[in-house]
Amino acid sequence: MYLAEVVGDVVSTHKNARLAGKKLLLVQRLGLDGASDGSMEVIALDVVSAGVGDRVLVVQEGSSARKIFDDEKIPVQVVIVGIIDQVDIEG
Repeated sequence: MYLAEVVGDVVSTHKNARLAGKKLLLVQRLGLDGASDGSMEVIALDVVSAGVGDRVLVVQEGSSARKIFDDEKIPVQVVIVGIIDQVDIEG
């Protein structure tokens, strides 16, 4: 699980039937300081109605992602599971 920022929408008119009606967003991983960590952006399925500019909590692990949808055959590895309000770091 990691922090990310939504940097774009992904529109796909033709996709796997199990993804029909699901929102795809492009996310950029963030470090704990809130800055991009320089890694490549990834496409994530959104289950929390996030939008461009939102900082989000992302799960990137296939079996955990599939459990969210209760569908062992859905072709997904990355899911946005929360919108971040605040991050507090002590020390």
